[in-house]
Amino acid sequence: MKTIGILGGMSAASTQIYYRELCARTRARLGGLHSPELLIRSLDFAGIEALQIAGNWRQAGELLNREARALERGGADFIILATNTMHKLAEQMMRGVSIPMLHIADATAMRIREKGLRSPGLMATAFTMEQSFYTDRLMAANLTPIIPDTPDRAVTHRIIYDELCRDIVTKDSEATYVGIAQRLVDRGADCLILGCTEVGMLLNQANVPVPVFDTTLIHCDEALNLALRS
Repeated sequence: MKTIGILGGMSAASTQIYYRELCARTRARLGGLHSPELLIRSLDFAGIEALQIAGNWRQAGELLNREARALERGGADFIILATNTMHKLAEQMMRGVSIPMLHIADATAMRIREKGLRSPGLMATAFTMEQSFYTDRLMAANLTPIIPDTPDRAVTHRIIYDELCRDIVTKDSEATYVGIAQRLVDRGADCLILGCTEVGMLLNQANVPVPVFDTTLIHCDEALNLALRS
């Protein structure tokens, strides 16, 4: 079994999901007392968020690069970045790192195409929805992403940072997210990407009328596939 290096803490809530799901999926596949070989570097998200707000992506990239190098030195065979938004810095993060990185958008796009779908709605942070680093990867896979309108993008982002990243889950916010998802479907989305690792705390296949692609769970599945590949 290969060792998975997880660069997380952005937020801590999502990294907990990664750890729990990787453990559960390994046990389900291998049985018995099996668990994954992991190295986890969990950062202080307050500092990362401050850099995001200030638009200081260069410094944030330098920080991620330092941590990716540390995971490589620690013995990781490959790296997963346990956040969608910070994939904006994937290239800078991996400079000088010789082990591979499993990109969350590529894994998600592959899964959508396998299902024969083409027009995913995307709910994520404002950075992920409004900048091209993520949607370009989807379009490169011949998908046509649909993002919420401006007010819906703002409320989606606010709930992620003010609530979900703090482990706050409310029925009101769930209803708000369900409404946003429905508006994306009404505009032609044939599926929905939960494009922030915390969005799955509110949305799932039970409350969305089209196929749901939870990037966190997909990322975990593909990471485990890679870890178990001989």
